[in-house]
This record gives sequence, structure tokens and C-alpha cells, in this order.
Amino acid sequence: MSNGERWKQLRRFTLTTVRDFGMGRKAMDSWIQEESTQMIGRFHSFNAKPVDPTFLLSQTVSNVICCLVFGERFVYEDKQFVKLLEAFNSFIKFNSSPLYNIMPWLLDRLPGYHKTVFQEIDDVREFCRVKIEEHRKTLDPASPRDFIDCFLMRMNQENDNADSEFHFENLWSTVLNLFAAGSETTSSTIRFALSIFIKYPHIQKKMQEEIDAVIGQGRSPNMDDRKSLPFCDAALHEGTFIFSVLHSVLKGEKDWATPLRFNPEHFLDHNGNFKKNPAFLPFAIGKRSCPGESLARMEIFIFVVSLLQHFSFSCSGGPDSINLTPEAGGFGNVPRKYEIIATPRSL
Repeated sequence: MSNGERWKQLRRFTLTTVRDFGMGRKAMDSWIQEESTQMIGRFHSFNAKPVDPTFLLSQTVSNVICCLVFGERFVYEDKQFVKLLEAFNSFIKFNSSPLYNIMPWLLDRLPGYHKTVFQEIDDVREFCRVKIEEHRKTLDPASPRDFIDCFLMRMNQENDNADSEFHFENLWSTVLNLFAAGSETTSSTIRFALSIFIKYPHIQKKMQEEIDAVIGQGRSPNMDDRKSLPFCDAALHEGTFIFSVLHSVLKGEKDWATPLRFNPEHFLDHNGNFKKNPAFLPFAIGKRSCPGESLARMEIFIFVVSLLQHFSFSCSGGPDSINLTPEAGGFGNVPRKYEIIATPRSL
């Protein structure tokens, strides 16, 4: 949310640092695959019973960014971790309400549920502050563990610069931004994807047939598989939209054959090969495009392909019970919650 020199320095530093730790590179495959294995095990533990996957998916996705930012992942049973992710979920839903988007200054002065949401975000800020203090006490400049360590080292280097943008407040804000953005948007996209697979079981089946032919069930998917899975790649592109302000291009009639219908053919040529479309801009464009785009693309591909590799998804109400219209839309599109059934697949 910053501008000018502060934004330039912090964005440049953030991008360089997370790339140094592997974001967007092949080394990140193993991190995501490891987390995917934990997620698959968790889904197996539900024994094909209906379950709301919201916070399991949030934990799975968040753990990847947590490794980059905090240098650690959190177990699914960690109650504090779940509470923090619940706060993100509540804030995104609340922040997408028309009233808050139009008149935030008014709600700041009125009582109501939003005060609880603000307190929950304050709890997240406190969590980040504690983690930063822990890092400060155990910092080894010769062996930085994560983003926080690198920022602290830069702070020490510029300690005598009164105009430096590398100080505690900016570290605090940047860590909070990375933690929040790296947790909620990608997990929401995967929740949308699961709802789409239930709504359109023939799409789910076709993706699984492609996965079975290319990968099988003997190994985890990786990013090198994407070029051999054109239909899966097309379906994931067709299901991925994040900010509703991009509606004019993501749903424009001049750019898409059937803009209001889920249709992977939008990203396939006449030979069934994946094709790009310049109107596909889910991460925005220009200098303020999402800095985590490469990570999000890797997570969405590996997590979703892993899920379809091991499970078939359905719900007790059947495909017609699924409503793909967001529960809330504004700052973000919040998918509706469903109890889904993950039935283990056997070949």
C-alpha cells in the first residue's frame, strides 16, 4: 500500500530475497511437494466423509510462504495457526463488502462485527511482531534462515542512515503482507477449483485421465509435468481469477468465446495444445503486479494436480447444489463454503 521510493525499495528487496530462497525456481518444487504430501494425508484421514476444506487448504498454502518468511511450517493441529488463518478469511470477506470499500472511514467510527475483525488482524500483527523479535535474538548474519533474517541484516547495514526504508515498521508491514497474501488468495482459488470439479464432473474426469496417463500415482507432480498436461493446465487457467476489478478483461466478450461459462477450451488450440491468451491477467499487470505470481502458479498446479491424482471430489447435494457465484466480491472473490467428499482413487 506504499508509494514512491519506499515502495520501490521494499518491492525490489522483497522480490530479490524470496527469489534467493527459491521462489519461482525449480527448488521450490520440493517444498510444495512436501506440503502436498501432508495435505493428501490429511484428506485421507477424513475417510471420504463430508468436510469443509477451507482451513486445511489455507494451512497447506500458508505453510509454503511461512517457510520463506518465518523459516518454519506449522502443523495442522496448531490452534494458533488456525486462528490466524480464520482472521485472514474473515478480513477478506469483510473487506470485500461494498460498504467498507466505499466508506471505510464510517465503519471505523461505528460499533459492530467489524471491530472483532479488526481485533483479529491485530492478533496477526502481534504474531508477526513476536516472530520478528525471536529472529532478532537468534540472528546469525553468516547464515540467514529466511526473509525476516535478510531484512534484519539490511536494517543493521543501514543503521546509520536516517532516511533508510529498512526499519522495524516496514519489516512488520511487509511480513504481514507476505503472510496474508501468501495464505488466502491461492487457497481461495483452490477452493473455487474444487467446487468447479464437483459442478462439472466431466472436467474432473478428463483431467484425471490425463494425469493418470502422464504421471500415474507412483510419484508427485512437478512443474515439468505442466507441458505434458495441456488440458489440466487449461482448466486451471480457466478457473483462476483473483481480483474482480479485472472483470472487464477476464470476462470480456471480445476476448473469450463463452466468458460467463467455465470452458477450458478457452486455453486450448484446435490440436488440444495449451495456448496463451493476452487477456488472461489474474495477477494484474505492470509494476504493481502480484510479486508472488510465480509461487502461486506453482502452488495451484502442484496442489490441484496432486488432489486429482489421489481423489475424486463430490458433495452430498450433487453438482447442481454448487453455486460458483462468490459469497462476497470486491477486494477479493470469496468462494462459498461446502462440505466436500474426497473419495480415494484406485487404479
